[in-house]
Amino acid sequence: MRGWDTLVVFARYPTPGRVKTRLAARLGDQGAAQLYEAFVRDLVARFSDARFAIRFAVAPPDPGFARRFGLPASACFEQRGADLGMRMEDAIRSSLGGGARRCVLVGSDMPHLSQGSVEEAFARLDSADVVLGPTLDGGYYLIGMTEPRNLFAGMTWSVDSVLVETKRRAARQGLSIAELSVDFDVDEAEDLERLRRRLARDGPECRETARVLGEVAPG
Repeated sequence: MRGWDTLVVFARYPTPGRVKTRLAARLGDQGAAQLYEAFVRDLVARFSDARFAIRFAVAPPDPGFARRFGLPASACFEQRGADLGMRMEDAIRSSLGGGARRCVLVGSDMPHLSQGSVEEAFARLDSADVVLGPTLDGGYYLIGMTEPRNLFAGMTWSVDSVLVETKRRAARQGLSIAELSVDFDVDEAEDLERLRRRLARDGPECRETARVLGEVAPG
């Protein structure tokens, strides 16, 4: 019997010019990469003592990722697939196929993501087939399943219809959906002000992000 829960975090090595390119218009390539690295460091610290397993799905594959963030090599694996949807499906399928009872997948651009939100997502999967964490821009910061579902094939990403389209596909398959509270991820320059306000409220939870944000985009 499958017996554990797994959080999968999609991540990249913090190479300038390869991460957070939309933020780079304001922060520069180096500043955007520094901030992204802080995001990952805060997530690693927050979930280091979690009651669920955590794995990092890395693209492109980089053997230095685990060492840079102080993670065991076994906690990192390569994203596989020709597009984002295929990589998401593969990560969920491999986690559930590897023994996880419930799998939740998130990106690494939400340093303020709390353990409580992830634990709520796992709990909601006791009565729903799919759990979604909606974002303000019409996408979602979290998706969870107990069985692999074909929801992503041919999806157009980074548009404001992603959440609606995912829910429509789930409904077509007769799947029940639970939704968490709406939140935001940090993709655009305007998201930095939302992040700054969140850090003012929850700063101790995001020490690295608060420090680097103050350096690269002082308010």
